[in-house]
Amino acid sequence: MRIRSFSLPILLWFSFDDMSSSSSPEPTPDDRLSKLQRSQLKQNGWGYRDSKFIISKDGQVEFVGGRYGISGHVLTSFRSWMIKALNIDLNFRTPPKTRAITEEDYPVVQNASFLASVRKENVAWSASVEDRLFRAHGHTLAEISLARTGTFLRIPGTGFCTLRAFTYLSPTEVCIVDLVVWPRSHDEVLMIVQLANKHNVVIIPFGGGTSVSKALQCLPYEARMIVSLDTSQMNCILWVDDKNWMACIEAGKTGQDLENELAQKGFCTGHEPDSMEFSTVGGWVATRASGMKKNIYGNIEDLVIHIRTVTSNGVIEKNCQVPRISAGPDIHQFILGSEGTLGVITQVVLKIRPLPEVKKYGSLLFPSFEDGVACLRQVSKGRCWPASIRLVDNEQFRFAQALKSEPSSYFQSLMNNCKKFYVTKVRSFDPEKMCVCTLLFEGSKDNVEKLEEEVYRMAGLHGGMAAGEANGQRGYTLTFVIAYLRDLGLDVRSSLQPLNGASEVASLTTFPEVAHALSEKQLRSSFREF
Repeated sequence: MRIRSFSLPILLWFSFDDMSSSSSPEPTPDDRLSKLQRSQLKQNGWGYRDSKFIISKDGQVEFVGGRYGISGHVLTSFRSWMIKALNIDLNFRTPPKTRAITEEDYPVVQNASFLASVRKENVAWSASVEDRLFRAHGHTLAEISLARTGTFLRIPGTGFCTLRAFTYLSPTEVCIVDLVVWPRSHDEVLMIVQLANKHNVVIIPFGGGTSVSKALQCLPYEARMIVSLDTSQMNCILWVDDKNWMACIEAGKTGQDLENELAQKGFCTGHEPDSMEFSTVGGWVATRASGMKKNIYGNIEDLVIHIRTVTSNGVIEKNCQVPRISAGPDIHQFILGSEGTLGVITQVVLKIRPLPEVKKYGSLLFPSFEDGVACLRQVSKGRCWPASIRLVDNEQFRFAQALKSEPSSYFQSLMNNCKKFYVTKVRSFDPEKMCVCTLLFEGSKDNVEKLEEEVYRMAGLHGGMAAGEANGQRGYTLTFVIAYLRDLGLDVRSSLQPLNGASEVASLTTFPEVAHALSEKQLRSSFREF
């Protein structure tokens, strides 16, 4: 391993040199980059602007847009589920703040010498309010609530924030960035970091903005200029090694674009986090991400071969691109999960695999959650994991059922009633106890057939029954839509933050009770009026 370094002063967190407060710098002459991103993605919610859950004029919930399978469908059961499960008044709305924002609302802490150097180096930049706000928060419930309801700013010269709207968040909790820069390559990132060291400027790396760790929040007592380094223009696959199954990818490449481009060459990474439409390769590494198909492809740490990182003291990278070196500590383990605190990830070499010959969905119904857990334990002991296997309890099962649209024909309605009769009357599954497991098999035709047969055999030993390929595919793809529900929840004064980790519990079967208790507590606390 080698560390290429250059002599630069270390950033001092409480230094106030070379900083002054003044009006916002003039906007960048070419703002095509910022306009494109602002036109496609929500400023204060999840995902695309044209995709969202709404309550129609006749009081029904529907999902608008054309990007997902449930787009354009009316969810006739979802309104009643929301009222029953969440006990909320759908007639009381708290829409996001719509007042036009101006430069006066968000004055900039400006470092004139740094900005002059950025201009001289012809780096794309912006100081517009929309660009700065978009990169000032991630996607925790607290951050999105603030983005919807509050106007926050740092008081120039003091490093403190204030709010111009009443919220339940502390007035000194967060600020926004002062400038956004868009480097186009590793060398430009290196140059920007050098300039930041020279002019005493704070840098916060920004990928897809899907962070749920508050890593993008600006500290309220920071008095220096804060710059968001947006990696979105570093979005190329630099090379693909089809013999050794490796690819070098720039950090700003989104997961969806990466998989689409690799597929054209007959490869994939197999890494599919819930946020893969918007999250980036650099973000995966910085957050130590996990994917839905980790059973056969692994987590991001299992896929990483090489990482190139720009730090305040230079570029850190290994001296060879191999999966493992048996000498000394592995520098990759420091970078993985560092959340941008140690430097800016610019390039990543990942393992890739040929596209699977077969991709097949499936689903299982179990009489109870305990039966499902017992089956998954046997699957685990037998080491016959599908690419993805997810077991949800009865409450989540009923939630997913509420997201179904009306049958498209009389015949489909008749078939649905027949299936329901068979499950509840013939097989005697209790609708208040049954649970579902979604499956995804990937691999060669022979391997998928053998694995599928074994998993369904084990399910039968625990009272499970096959629930169809269509239900499995629907359950898997709903993962990408569920995040949009938070915006609807905030519109009607309620929301639940997804659980991204959990403490140890005595038994896996007790975890739903723990999770539900935590969720109910959080739900009650989120019912406050903003």
